[in-house]
Amino acid sequence: MRCPFCGHLEDKVVDSRESREGDSIRRRRECLSCARRFTSYERVEEVPLVILKKDGRREPFDRQKLMKGLLLACQKRPVSLTRIEEMVGDIQSRLMERPDREIRSRELGELIMDELKGLDQVAYVRFASVYRDFKDLPDFVKALEGLMHKEASVGSDPPSKNQPLAPGPGPVKPVAQALFPGEAEAPLPRPRRK
Repeated sequence: MRCPFCGHLEDKVVDSRESREGDSIRRRRECLSCARRFTSYERVEEVPLVILKKDGRREPFDRQKLMKGLLLACQKRPVSLTRIEEMVGDIQSRLMERPDREIRSRELGELIMDELKGLDQVAYVRFASVYRDFKDLPDFVKALEGLMHKEASVGSDPPSKNQPLAPGPGPVKPVAQALFPGEAEAPLPRPRRK
């Protein structure tokens, strides 16, 4: 390898270490001409992952963009930065294992939502609201009902068709009451007659 100081082509390796992620090897080298040391990195050449967007555009997979999206979804939630980094690493590893290097954005979004659903349900709904482009409150409520239905069906009898779903123990409330507790419980004021 060419010495960055004197340009000489011969050197010796004095130390080799694998990176924490295991995706590269760091080598400390010493030039045989000027005796100065420098560092080189050895990485496996990879075919980049490409995300196929809904409008047909293709863009390279960006780990930082994924991290930013997850940080926004998990903002002010009890999810550690370490756990988010692990999730990004897991998602990237799963994408790298695929034989196809082109992934539809819809598949990536579904993969992220599956991971978030098990991690934090509020972060899941936040991410889903942006990813699925909720237009109004019924779209949002439908996603919440789906979450609550799955949670209620684990370890309990399925609810009747007329019974609205709500999370947790206690009496079952309609979704609107679960979302906006003070709104649905208070009686509506009667119009005054003159």
